[in-house]
Amino acid sequence: MTEHKYRTKTATLKRARRLRRDMTEPEKRLWSRLCDNQVGGHHFRRQVPLGPYIADFCCLRPKLVVEIDGVTHAEPSEADARRTRWLEAEGYQVLRFWNNEVMENVD
Repeated sequence: MTEHKYRTKTATLKRARRLRRDMTEPEKRLWSRLCDNQVGGHHFRRQVPLGPYIADFCCLRPKLVVEIDGVTHAEPSEADARRTRWLEAEGYQVLRFWNNEVMENVD
């Protein structure tokens, strides 16, 4: 059984469920490529609580987080930088793509 390092707050779990239900069009498009082990046989999950954060997409092995940034991330923020530092400190590699990149070229 996998041992969890952090206990996820109930509010975070509810938010992750809501985000899974209300995915944006770019998230839906990327998910259609990531689900069902289509990328090198790797298993991705969507809207995954990781500590205090929720990753758009995560492959627990090899600890890869994929984030899709829209207009709310037009300007790099300290909050985004802090989140990336936290994820990297936990051993995750973080890849970020803009909405338009996903919509124009999901492959």
